[in-house]
Amino acid sequence: MRPRKRPLRALVPALAASALFLAAGCSADPGSHSPAAERIPDAGTSATATADKDQPLAVAAAPAAAPASTAVARPRTGGGRAHKSSLKVRSYDSRTRRAVISAAGSGGSSPSPNVTPGGTAAPRPAAIGDVIASAPAPGAPDGLLVKVTKVIDETAEGTEVQTAPTTLDTLLGDSQAKGTVPVDPASFDVERLLPDVKVSWAKTRDIHSGPEGTRVPLGSLRVDVATKVATAEGAPASAAASVSGFVQVAPEVDFSYDGGASARSTGSGPGAASLGVSGDWSSQWALKGRVAASAKPYRVPFAKLHADPVIQVGPVPVVVNLDLTCYFEVSADGGVTVDVQQNFKGDFKAGGTFVTGKGWTPVSESHMASTPVRTSVTAAGRVKAALGVQPSVGLYGAVGVSADLAPYLRAEAAGTVTGTIPAGSHTKPHIGVTGAWTLYGGVDLSGTLVLQLSVFGTSVLQYPIPLGTLHREWKLADGKV
Repeated sequence: MRPRKRPLRALVPALAASALFLAAGCSADPGSHSPAAERIPDAGTSATATADKDQPLAVAAAPAAAPASTAVARPRTGGGRAHKSSLKVRSYDSRTRRAVISAAGSGGSSPSPNVTPGGTAAPRPAAIGDVIASAPAPGAPDGLLVKVTKVIDETAEGTEVQTAPTTLDTLLGDSQAKGTVPVDPASFDVERLLPDVKVSWAKTRDIHSGPEGTRVPLGSLRVDVATKVATAEGAPASAAASVSGFVQVAPEVDFSYDGGASARSTGSGPGAASLGVSGDWSSQWALKGRVAASAKPYRVPFAKLHADPVIQVGPVPVVVNLDLTCYFEVSADGGVTVDVQQNFKGDFKAGGTFVTGKGWTPVSESHMASTPVRTSVTAAGRVKAALGVQPSVGLYGAVGVSADLAPYLRAEAAGTVTGTIPAGSHTKPHIGVTGAWTLYGGVDLSGTLVLQLSVFGTSVLQYPIPLGTLHREWKLADGKV
């Protein structure tokens, strides 16, 4: 079980998205039917909670104030379609895969909840073959997606059952669903990895967290950092190196599922599915001084953020696990002193898409633009600096997509030069001193799809699939005097 990060909900927003999928678990033999496992209608099940089979299921964020939601599919009744249920997962042991489930309205105070006042045996709330999806519950912080393989006993809390992992197609069946859900910025837990890291976010009704005066768009999460970096040996005190700036994202989870005709023709799994993380992006940072030479880029993570947003796909609660690691990266030859400032704005998307007959293919997109930049470079040399983020997204505790988004600025100089790029898009740069210089902006996006994509009920990946490296670089300015 992954250790939980200490929640700092008053300080931090949610990221969002992304996402990917839990490995398909082997299901046990359902066994023979017995009175002890007799199936009953769930008192908390609403037939209206199931979508018409010809209508797409709605995809939306689960209400923050609502109690943990549960959906149940019972293959032997109701056509096996999932229904919203008031059954409650009281506890779960990830080692034994045993869960305790109580019926609607049960307080778990009686060790024999299945005996009626007349002395007749009442059916239990869970039976062999039931498929259960639950929002985070005690012992299952990433939510639960399981099939009941055995009814064990009654306890003071409810019915104890043995479970096995299952896949989303056992709940979603031949339905269709597609949507993009923003992640609440206040739902992130934050781990600060450097001293001077500040987290800000903003929601509606003027709810805000972070340094006073920091402006953050609604739904966005902003992480500021300021720190020293290694200075080149022999550099004067005035050339001490430092980096400062912020990363700002408005993460969203992209989810789709299609269990239509192509799935029915094969007899199992959906015809198409996808999961990913996307969002608007903004970053601004400054690099000053003479950075020490390094054979490899110098990367420093400065904050880790984690959220477990629950999205409702029709009646089914789908738990998404979203992680963001913010970092800066610098490389230089140790011979150049710089004063660089840059702004980037744009968006990104990383994930995977499945289609029957074609399998999984990666999704990797980024559209970035540099806003006016000022740069001062002294002496011959080169330097490259990036302020980026590593998002990963999964379902029910298993990572499916991991990515690395790195907008960067790269400067090369020969001689001693100073170049300044004014705000006008067609204005020529002002150049001082003697020499030549070139300034580039760029963005790198890379990542991997991993085995857990099979959570949708699709074929298991035999090996990780690279997202491919998206690399774009453009000249911002150059000059000679």
